[in-house]
Amino acid sequence: MENIEVGEIFTISDENDQEQKVEVLAAINIEETEYVAVSFVEDLQEETGEDIDIFFLKIDRDGDFTAIESDGEFDRVSSAFDEIMKED
Repeated sequence: MENIEVGEIFTISDENDQEQKVEVLAAINIEETEYVAVSFVEDLQEETGEDIDIFFLKIDRDGDFTAIESDGEFDRVSSAFDEIMKED
C-alpha cells in the first residue's frame, strides 16, 4: 500500500452520496493500521478562525478510506492524533 501524504486531497462520498473534497492533515500508524485525520477542503479554505471539523478515517488493505467502527478504536486514534498535533 502506498503511503498517504499530509496535504493530499481526496474526494469522498458522505452519507448522502454527496462528493466532498478532504485534505489529509495528519497520518499515523497504530498497531499495523494506517489512520488519517482529514478536514473538508472547503472549510480549510474559508479560514474563518472557527474550529474546523476534523474526521478520522481508517485505511483498509485496499487503500480505501473506511469509518472507524468502535468507540474504543476512535478514542485510541483521537488520543494519538492529539499527541502528534501538540508536537507541531
